Amino acid sequence: MLFIIMALLAFGLIALYSASSIPSYTKFQNTTYFIYHQLAYGAAIGLLSMYILSRVDYHFWQKKLPILIVVSLVLLAMVKISAFGTTFGGAARWLDVGPFSFQPSELAKLVVILYLAAWADKKKGALNDFYFGLLPSLTIIGLFSLLILWQPDFGTMLVLISVSFAMLFTAGINWKYFFWSAACGILSMALFVTFEPYRAQRIKTFFDPGFDPQGVGYQINQALMAIGAGGMWGYGYGLSRQKHSYLPEVMTDSIFAVIAEELGFFRVLGILLLFMLFVFRGFSIAKNAPDTFGKMVAFGITMWIAVQALINIAAIVNIIPLTGIPLPFFSYGSSALILNLAAMGILLNISRQASLRTNKA
Repeated sequence: MLFIIMALLAFGLIALYSASSIPSYTKFQNTTYFIYHQLAYGAAIGLLSMYILSRVDYHFWQKKLPILIVVSLVLLAMVKISAFGTTFGGAARWLDVGPFSFQPSELAKLVVILYLAAWADKKKGALNDFYFGLLPSLTIIGLFSLLILWQPDFGTMLVLISVSFAMLFTAGINWKYFFWSAACGILSMALFVTFEPYRAQRIKTFFDPGFDPQGVGYQINQALMAIGAGGMWGYGYGLSRQKHSYLPEVMTDSIFAVIAEELGFFRVLGILLLFMLFVFRGFSIAKNAPDTFGKMVAFGITMWIAVQALINIAAIVNIIPLTGIPLPFFSYGSSALILNLAAMGILLNISRQASLRTNKA
């Protein structure tokens, strides 16, 4: 697992350097500003966090859950109501404290995974009791989701809800409760799309990419042009044409399009294979974890990375509507990279404890 994580991080930083070179030069007159920032703040702090958390018994987080939940909820609220909240592109998703910027929704994903894992461990005998077993977890999921939607960040909310319901399903809740909870969740998201014109326009663009090609359809059309231009083997590393101010969000949401344009279909398959190996190994760690809490944490973290990668790639190749979700380990963003790597530390600790138990046996 450590090899897979480091390979994803290495390929991600290499891809980001190419994708960020033009925006970096445009804003700062050098091609390395964003990659240095990602290395110094994201990768360095993230790797340190991964190492430390890989050495901390994962049961520690189960004991500290009340504090983690309160802190995470307060940070999400501060984005909108405090002077530290920063708005960019019409969304308030960051807290700025001096030179540091932090995205609380990234922490929220990990906290919800830890909470649901603890819930599954504690209430194994009450999973079929709606009011005692399921309602508290749905309340927590709903509270986090609403605060994230308030920013607004529909894509992150979609990831959080998808991972949460996957964990509820794996925990073994009653099929009837799962069906009605999922139905209510889908209906709620459909209403959110209906009430926000720009989301409805994204749905229309998904079905008709030619709709408003210079407006709401611009990003997906440019992304598809980049992917198509890459062909089987790509233009070569660093030679993307769409990154030259044609493709929006080139360092974040659209980075996969740049990768496909430069590397082509066959070499992109190698990156997809790495994600598949990550999922396979993550599920293996979950299966062999020493207890229910460890199994559910490992499963939740694996699903987090898998679902987010799947949504990002599917959206940028127009299999689903655009959601604005970054690609784990690849997209620019220190908060996301730090929390991704911190979660990897917890996953490695679970794997380590499972190995120690096996050796003792």
